[in-house]
Amino acid sequence: MARELTKVIYKPDPQKTEEYIIIVNPTEYKKWIKGDTSIPLAEVVDSFQVFYSTSGNQGLLGQASKQQLENDFGSSKDVDVVEIILKKGKDQPGDAISTQTFITNAARGSSVIDSKGKGLTGI
Repeated sequence: MARELTKVIYKPDPQKTEEYIIIVNPTEYKKWIKGDTSIPLAEVVDSFQVFYSTSGNQGLLGQASKQQLENDFGSSKDVDVVEIILKKGKDQPGDAISTQTFITNAARGSSVIDSKGKGLTGI
């Protein structure tokens, strides 16, 4: 089963590549951003984790430190930071995320396909 999720991306300084990212539920986010603040934030966001990237929102994401949040938002409280990102950030719809897990048997090999003509002997 797949859930549709959206990223909300906030750049505190347009001259830099640093970005803060939160994951939201798109239908609740659209209602909330249009003014329906009766929706609890817990239903708007997927989690209160604030991600941070120095290489743009397509790069590696790490969790923002309290010091980074304090410097860029004036608060390290997740609720305050999430509200600022929701209000000032831009949404970027993502592909559906699958909740299924795939288990591979590591003992069966590396799952690498060699297309150079060696067959499986070169693995």
